[in-house]
Amino acid sequence: MQACTALAFNLRRKTEFLVALADYSVKCFDTGTQELVSWMRGHESSVSSISVHGSGKYAITTSTDTAQLWDLDTFQRIRKLNVRQSVGIQKVFFLPLSNTILSCFKDNSVFAWEFDTLHCKYQLSPPVEGSVLFYKVFAVTRDGRTLVAGGKSNHLHLWCLELKQLIRIIQMPEKVRAVRHLEFLPDSFDGGSNQVLGVLSQDNIMRFINIETCKLLFDIGSPEEGISTAVISPNGQYIASVMENGSLNIYSVQALTQEGNKPPPFTFKVVEDGPKYTSEANKLITKVTSGRSKGPWKSKQSKIQSRMLKLQENTSLENKENELPGGLNKKRLQALLKGFGEYPAKYRMFVWRSLLQLPENHLAFSSLIDRGIHSAFVNIQKEYPIKSGKLLRVLQRTLSALAHWSAIFAETPYIPLLAFPFVKLFQNNQLICFEVVATVVVNFCQHWFEYFPNPPVNVLGMMENVLAHHDKELLQHLTKYNVTSQVYAWPLLETLLSEVLTREEWLKAFDNIFSNHPSYFLMIVVAYVICSRAPLLHCNQAADFEYFFHHRNNVDINVVIKEAYHLMEATPLDIHPQHMLDDFTPLTKGQYPVFNKYPMFVMNYQAQKWEKIRQDEIEYLQERQLAHESEAKAQQQKAEDEAWYRKQKLLQEADEQRQKILLEEEKLAEQRQRLAVVKRELEVKELQLLDASRRRFLNYQQDQLQTELKHLNDEIARKASMRQQETNALRDIEPESQKQLFEQHLIKDQEAVTKEMKEEVEARRRKVDLEDQRVQRLIEIDKEIQKAHTVAEENLARAEQKHTDTDWRLQRQQRLRRDDQDREKRYREIVKLLHDNRVKEAELLKAMRETEEKKTFNIIVAQQEDVQNKAQLEEEQKAAAAADGHRKQFLDDRMNDELELAEKLQREDGCFERLHGLKARCTERGVEVQQVPGSGNISLHDLSTLASSPHNRRRAELARQERELMAEVRRLRRRLTSRARARLPPAPSPATTWSP
Repeated sequence: MQACTALAFNLRRKTEFLVALADYSVKCFDTGTQELVSWMRGHESSVSSISVHGSGKYAITTSTDTAQLWDLDTFQRIRKLNVRQSVGIQKVFFLPLSNTILSCFKDNSVFAWEFDTLHCKYQLSPPVEGSVLFYKVFAVTRDGRTLVAGGKSNHLHLWCLELKQLIRIIQMPEKVRAVRHLEFLPDSFDGGSNQVLGVLSQDNIMRFINIETCKLLFDIGSPEEGISTAVISPNGQYIASVMENGSLNIYSVQALTQEGNKPPPFTFKVVEDGPKYTSEANKLITKVTSGRSKGPWKSKQSKIQSRMLKLQENTSLENKENELPGGLNKKRLQALLKGFGEYPAKYRMFVWRSLLQLPENHLAFSSLIDRGIHSAFVNIQKEYPIKSGKLLRVLQRTLSALAHWSAIFAETPYIPLLAFPFVKLFQNNQLICFEVVATVVVNFCQHWFEYFPNPPVNVLGMMENVLAHHDKELLQHLTKYNVTSQVYAWPLLETLLSEVLTREEWLKAFDNIFSNHPSYFLMIVVAYVICSRAPLLHCNQAADFEYFFHHRNNVDINVVIKEAYHLMEATPLDIHPQHMLDDFTPLTKGQYPVFNKYPMFVMNYQAQKWEKIRQDEIEYLQERQLAHESEAKAQQQKAEDEAWYRKQKLLQEADEQRQKILLEEEKLAEQRQRLAVVKRELEVKELQLLDASRRRFLNYQQDQLQTELKHLNDEIARKASMRQQETNALRDIEPESQKQLFEQHLIKDQEAVTKEMKEEVEARRRKVDLEDQRVQRLIEIDKEIQKAHTVAEENLARAEQKHTDTDWRLQRQQRLRRDDQDREKRYREIVKLLHDNRVKEAELLKAMRETEEKKTFNIIVAQQEDVQNKAQLEEEQKAAAAADGHRKQFLDDRMNDELELAEKLQREDGCFERLHGLKARCTERGVEVQQVPGSGNISLHDLSTLASSPHNRRRAELARQERELMAEVRRLRRRLTSRARARLPPAPSPATTWSP
């Protein structure tokens, strides 16, 4: 969530790159793992540029107030360049193919620094008067010999870094008022001395010029599509530019150099959003800022529950003394250690830092690191060849910091062995590594340097007393073979047990050492010797004893640790090391304590001895330098003499050659005259042949043009006749045929509707007759039944005759009433069908009107374009009106027949009121029919217009084709005429004559 201010690639590890952020920090990311590698801080303003050394191991970050040099293997700051606020830094960068750093300041001063020593090599002299400009941008050739600088001017200053002087001032075109970016165009065949320079100016155009010829080769960008920034590929084949509109253009340098200022068409591609890792990055940042560092060793995974221990208000003084940084308690850690034997691998480094109470003095450590590599450890790789270069550099820096802290460590031969295990464990955090080693030296190496340069016999004596008290037999065996404590104890002490223990055993041992009194370290060494008594008692050679204490053995570390705790408890107080060694004392905050617990006279004597050796070496080197200079001068004088003699000999030979050339000049002059005469004759003949050939070709071209014009005229005439024929045929046939066809379709549709309605009415009438017949049949059956019953039951029939008649009459009335209801329902359905039919007719009328409106609009446009056919259209309209009258009469007859049929039906049912309503609606419809008659609701005038519309469209299409054809002919004629005029020979002027 920070803005990026600078980027840098081409690191030694190709998957890593540097990013400068708006919070003044610089981060290193890995593109392979997509994780944060390191986080570098130190700037107090935004970083404007990042320059990477050619080896990829170092980088320089530049801001307005400072420039800082970083080691990209350890991500530690090496040096810092400070300037006055009134001056300010413009840019600091590495020169290619050299160990030179170039720094450019805002007061126009340019300094060159030696990278190894950071001493000033030279300063570029100020430019001549009248050409002063404030440098803003810089570019260096690939061989590092030429520097180009520009700023708010159209001048460019070209510096030769070998001569340290300004060799050329290049003036850009007047359109250029300021230079925003400079970059050389690489070439595979120029040996690094690039000649083509890209100049991006304030008008957002990047111009490429040759710095030797000062010619403009090509440019990219334009005022409408300007370039914001650009970069050139290392092989010089492509140019990538970010445009002002946000797009990214890729240009081909080969195409630009071939086609001049015409860039090739670029491919437009959309950059899609990639996966986001915001949450992971945030977690990573929290992890880094917490100050925890993981060692490269993988230890056993132990799962425990960790809790934050809070102080109670009534804690005792002893508990307060056991409280450690990070909320830990030393007593509880010791209890945890006795229960599990070791700390969890995941939290071991955190626990160690809390136990040792490291102060993390960043400024004090930086001051020690800034002093550089100590002379005692410059060639440490010869004595300790380490495969990992990074590990070797960290070891070298840590030992140098120790030597700068106290001079005794520069002379101590075993200090690399003592520090190496911690360097390997804390190689990613050099500050923690240094402070852990310093804490170990101050607390666990007490009294080691009192007998320097000899081993600490006082400490070894304490260990021998403990061994004599607990295992006299083993001590007597060692004494028998002259094996002293310098053989069985000192090798273990000076290497911190790293030679005889594996990595996991060593970590477990130091978990217990850091958690106890410093005397526990001596006890664990004695315990190792006691636990190895069985193999030691079988040794009887001094070489076997030495080998045993310098190599790993089959000893259980858990037994050794337990034995060490037993020795701590069972050793008498008079010989116990705890009473002879001080308690644990952490390093002081802010500044590291002074370490001078060693014999000063010895160090002074050795310092004097080393100083004498250094003076002797300096004198020897000076004498050897003088001898080399004398020999070089002699060789130079000899070479100059030989060169002078060679030059004289060459001059003599050249004089003789000139004499020979003078003798041959006369012969060459005669031959040259004869050749000129022959040449003039040949030129005259060639001109005559060319003139004849040109006239013959012009005549041929004129004939060809006339032939083409004739063919075109014939083609135009043929197409015009065909168009006239098609127009006449369409005018005569198409309107009448379409009109008749449309009328037939309408008649057929009307007949189909009428027929369908008649069939439906007839079906309903037959259905009513059948129902009446059924009723009559039922009545007859009832009568027959009554007669039969009357014969059988005459008396009963007489009594009930009146009642039966009454019931029969009621039933008949009910049936008649139901029949009337059914008929009325059927009539309603018929009326509904008629109404739906009229609605559909209205919809069809609306659709046809819309169609006719469109057709009419097209007809009006066609009429405006073709005025000559107006009379013909009026005749067609008259014919359409006559046909409209016939159609109107036909539809009126059909409608009267329909009304009569409906009136007849109503009369039969006795519903006169419905008949009058239907007649009123039909009368209204009849008025509409007069305007737009027919079941399709289309007027006859509209039918005529609709019939004639295809013809009008075809006629308009033919007219348009004719106009296009005529325009094409006119263009072709103009082209042929201009071509013929261009090929005709110019008229000779009176003053022009042919010369031989």
